[in-house]
Amino acid sequence: MPSLAQRAFAEWLGTAFLLAAVVGSGIMAQRLSGGNVALALLCNTIATGAILVVLILTFGPISGAHFNPAVTLAFALRREVPWTDAATYSIAQITGAIAGVGVAHLMFELPVLQLSLTDRAGAGQWLAEAVATFGLLSTIFGVGHRTITAVPYAVGLYIISAYWFTSSTSFANPAVTIARSLSDTFAGIAPQGVAAFIAAQFVGAALAVLLARWLWACERRSPPGITSEEPA
Repeated sequence: MPSLAQRAFAEWLGTAFLLAAVVGSGIMAQRLSGGNVALALLCNTIATGAILVVLILTFGPISGAHFNPAVTLAFALRREVPWTDAATYSIAQITGAIAGVGVAHLMFELPVLQLSLTDRAGAGQWLAEAVATFGLLSTIFGVGHRTITAVPYAVGLYIISAYWFTSSTSFANPAVTIARSLSDTFAGIAPQGVAAFIAAQFVGAALAVLLARWLWACERRSPPGITSEEPA
């Protein structure tokens, strides 16, 4: 098994690439869409879903390719990731996400340090984040229950879909939420909206864990590409 340092670095690098793709494709889409927000969102969506599949396939065998503190928390609650490792993963994910945003800004010659002015708040958006995260974790648990090799593709497809059926455009990830507050671009979220989004995401993750214990209790295997940890 890879060392904790190797696994944490894989989480850091994978999350950095994820945010570089999310923010970078958002900037590119906004510049090329001619003011058509729907087209810009579509371009942003495709890039995000595609990079998720690639990153999970790349780093899954090393760290499990969580790239998301909510996913890590869910596996810790299921006793499939030790809590000390979960804390290390989460720190790596958050710092990696921030680094990825900074790299995206540099690639497009924008100021590295920014705060988003895009307001994302309200009961509808908070519910959307709970639903988005619940759906993401349910996808991971449900698909991994029988078809573990399909998990990377299922996650990518789910995110592509959730971008469009949720009013929040499916952040579904505390590290992503924090990092996107540091980008005043197409993908940004104002800092004052971060705490409520993250709270909703953790609620959705906890509900997905409860659902998985009921629906898929007969097998609690960790799907490759999501976590390489053995049950604690």
